[in-house]
Amino acid sequence: MKSLRITIPLLDPLDRELVRLLAAEARLPLAELARRAGLSAPAVAERVRRLEEAGVIRGYGAEVDPAALGYGVAALVRVRPMPGQLAKVAELLDGFEEVVECDRVTGDDCFVARVNVASIEALETLIDRILPYATTNSSVIQSTPVPRRLPPLGAPPVAPPPRRNRRPA
Repeated sequence: MKSLRITIPLLDPLDRELVRLLAAEARLPLAELARRAGLSAPAVAERVRRLEEAGVIRGYGAEVDPAALGYGVAALVRVRPMPGQLAKVAELLDGFEEVVECDRVTGDDCFVARVNVASIEALETLIDRILPYATTNSSVIQSTPVPRRLPPLGAPPVAPPPRRNRRPA
C-alpha cells in the first residue's frame, strides 16, 4: 500500500525552525514548541501536521547508544553479492538485527551495511553468515566525528540549465 504524499512548496523559515526544534528534541511539548517558534499552539500543530503529511517529518524516536546496550563495536560492511544473489543478500541483511542501517549503492559493492555487534568475534560470525552469498569488506568504526544530522533545510541548489552543443555557423 502506497502512502499518500502531499507536495508542499519549499519550507519557509518557520517550517525549517520547527523541523530543527523537533529534530533536536522530539518530545518537546506543543506549547513549548510554539513558544520557541513564536507562534500559537494551533498554528504550530497545523504546520507540524502538514509537514508530517508531506513526508518531511517521517517519524519521531529515541536516540539509543548501542554501546550502553552491550554492542561496543560498530562497523561498515560493504557487500558484493555473488551472481544471482542480490535479492537473497538484501533479504539476509534485513533479517540480521545487528544491521542497523543498509544502503544499496553504486560502485564495486551493492550494499553498505552499518552494524553494531558486541565484539570482533561477533562481527566475524555475522560476516561468516553472509559469505555463502556474497563477498565482504569491513571497516571497524573508530569514532564518528560527524554524527547523523539533518540535511540542509534551506532551498535546494538550482541546477544550471543543460548545455546545448552549438555548431559554429
